[in-house]
Amino acid sequence: MTEAKSEFLQAATARGFLHQCTDLDALDALANREVITAYIGFDATADSLHAGSLVPIMLLRLLQRTGHQPLVLMGGGTTKVGDPSGKDTQRQLLSEADIATNIAGIKGIFEKFLTFGDGPTDAFLVNNADWLDSLSYIDFLRDYGRHFSVNRMLGFDSVKLRLEREQPLSFLEFNYMVLQSYDFLELSRRHNCRLQMGGSDQWGNIVSGADLGRRLDQTELFGLTSPLLTTASGAKMGKTADGAVWLNEDRLSAYDYWQYWRNTHDDDVGRFLKLFTDLPLDEIARLEVLEGAELNDAKKTLAHEATKLCHGEAAALAAAETARKTFEEGAHGADLPSVDVPRTEIDAGILAYELLRRAGLAASNGEARRLIKGGGGRVNDEQIGDEKAMIAASDINSDGVIKMSAGRKRHALVRPV
Repeated sequence: MTEAKSEFLQAATARGFLHQCTDLDALDALANREVITAYIGFDATADSLHAGSLVPIMLLRLLQRTGHQPLVLMGGGTTKVGDPSGKDTQRQLLSEADIATNIAGIKGIFEKFLTFGDGPTDAFLVNNADWLDSLSYIDFLRDYGRHFSVNRMLGFDSVKLRLEREQPLSFLEFNYMVLQSYDFLELSRRHNCRLQMGGSDQWGNIVSGADLGRRLDQTELFGLTSPLLTTASGAKMGKTADGAVWLNEDRLSAYDYWQYWRNTHDDDVGRFLKLFTDLPLDEIARLEVLEGAELNDAKKTLAHEATKLCHGEAAALAAAETARKTFEEGAHGADLPSVDVPRTEIDAGILAYELLRRAGLAASNGEARRLIKGGGGRVNDEQIGDEKAMIAASDINSDGVIKMSAGRKRHALVRPV
C-alpha cells in the first residue's frame, strides 16, 4: 500500500492497530471521501470486559476521533453459541438471563470511551439477538449456508488449531463463523456498515462476512484486524497472576487498575502509550526513550492516562496519590483495597497467613504461608518472620487499621469492625 491518505488509517498504522486488511487501498480511499460506519462485536460472556478488550475499544475510539462512526455490536445471540477462536475448550453455555445481566454490566464501559448520540459520527449500540433469535433454521441454511465452503472453514485458524490439538469442536461452535458473517450482512443492510474490525484471531470470520455481502448484495465490505497482544514477558494482555484486569470498578478498583499500568514492563511502555492513551505521538516519542528512574515517570503517565479514560480523572489522580503515599512515604492511602474483620477476631489473635488470604493478597492459606516463608509477607511494612505468626490488637496502627502487604507492590488494609 502507498502511504495512507485517510486520517483514520494514518493514525491506526502509526499507533500499531493495523495487522491485516481485506483491501487497504480501497478502504483508505473510502475513508478519505466519506464517513464510514464500522463495527466490532463483543460477546457477553461476563458482566464486565477486561483489559484484553481494550485494543478493539480503543480502535473504535480512534475511528470516532478521526471522523467516522463506531457501531458496538453486543452478541446477545452469538453468546448463546460461543466463539471457538483462541479457545481449546467449548465455552460454558449461558442462560438468556445470564446474558442479559452481562450485557447490562458491559454497556456502561463503552460510554466511557465513546460519544453516543444521533450525530453522523456518534456511536450507537445494537444487539445481534434482534435478528439471530428469530431465524428459521431451515430457511437460514438454504438462503445463507450454501454460500459457505466447509473446506475453507476448516482452513481458518479458529477451527484448524482446535482440530490440530485434537480438542473437541462442537457443531454448535462450528456455526459461529456463519452467524458472525450474517451479522456483517445484517449491519450492512440495516446501518450501511462497511467495515468490520477485530483481533487477528477473527480474520476468518471477518473475511467470510465480507464475502457474504459481496455474494448476496454485491456490496464491497471491508475487514481490518489488529494484532493480538502479549506483554513483553509473554503474558496474555489483560491477565495477571491474580486474574483478569476488569474494566468495571465493582470487579477491580481504580487503584488496582492504575497499578496494573504502572507495573508495565519497560519494553512495553511506548507500545502501550500508543494503543491505550490519546497522547500525541510526538509526546509518546519523548516518553518511550526515557531510561532508569525517568522511565517510571513514563509509566505513571501511562497509568494516569489509561485510568482517566476508564474511571475518570479524579479516580486516576486519587490512585496516583495513594500510590505516592504507599510507596514514597511508607504510609497508606485511603484508596487501598480493604477488608473488614470483626474486632473480636483480632483481639483473640488471628494467623497472619489467614489475614493475608482474607485481604485478597493470596489465593489460599497455603499460598500465603509460602509468601511468608519466602520473605514477602508484611504487616505494617515489617516483614513477617514466622509463617505461624499471629496478628493481634497491638498491630492496629495509629490510623485504626492494619496494613498487610505481599511484596513491595501489593497492599491491603484490614479494618477492625
